[in-house]
Amino acid sequence: MDEAALYRLLDDLSAGSISPDDAVRRLRRLPYTDLGFARVDHHRTLRQGLPEAVYAPGKSVDQCVAIVGELLSEPDGGPVVLSRANEQQMAASLAAHPEGARRGTTVVWRPAAERPEVIAVFTAGTADLVVAEECLATLGALGLKPTFIADCGVAGVHRLLEHVDLLATADAVVVVAGMEGALASLVGGLTPAPVVAVPTSAGYGASLQGVTALLAMLASCAPGLCVVGIDNGFGAAWAVARILGAGDRRPNRGLANHSSGPGPE
Repeated sequence: MDEAALYRLLDDLSAGSISPDDAVRRLRRLPYTDLGFARVDHHRTLRQGLPEAVYAPGKSVDQCVAIVGELLSEPDGGPVVLSRANEQQMAASLAAHPEGARRGTTVVWRPAAERPEVIAVFTAGTADLVVAEECLATLGALGLKPTFIADCGVAGVHRLLEHVDLLATADAVVVVAGMEGALASLVGGLTPAPVVAVPTSAGYGASLQGVTALLAMLASCAPGLCVVGIDNGFGAAWAVARILGAGDRRPNRGLANHSSGPGPE
């Protein structure tokens, strides 16, 4: 339940279209529902403007199905994201809740309405695609439709320079790069937009499974670069949503001046 859904509930209660008992039943689910093995946080969107997501590793197939189902049971709930799922977890979750859409190892149900911001996602190489797919799927769940540019690392920098107009107009940019991670610094010097850098574990021995790219991005001479953890495409998408402002927070619509009668919003 987000702020807009809470206002709708209060409007319906005031108009008499739902009973006080119905409203109490809805609100009783806040702040969470206890499934025994998980406490599903229905209150998170109210607090943060972004919903709880389901991280599949370490969870059983039945647990994934149950948590996704609980999140979907909220009538006015937002997007539901199952991340890093294996084939069995995805198959069972989609069988139980068939309205979901799969991309890579991410499954999304009930994606948010499309937003107008221009988001660009760049990868340094094809080896970084699996991390980029996680980022792209998560951005889409949050209503952010990215432009995706693959394989434009610094070994052939002319491939990036072809997209300087996109870099100049983007509202946010995600750079996914392994090996020495240099692409993030280069992009950071070409765009005025916030840049979220994702180091990946792609690379040879001295890349240290992404540690070299991570440290290079943290030490970037492009000021203000935001760096997430190694292979964390999901976290990059969430960071973009936080930077841009997530959802309909409606900060000026307080209960003190809220009218339950008809009229323009």
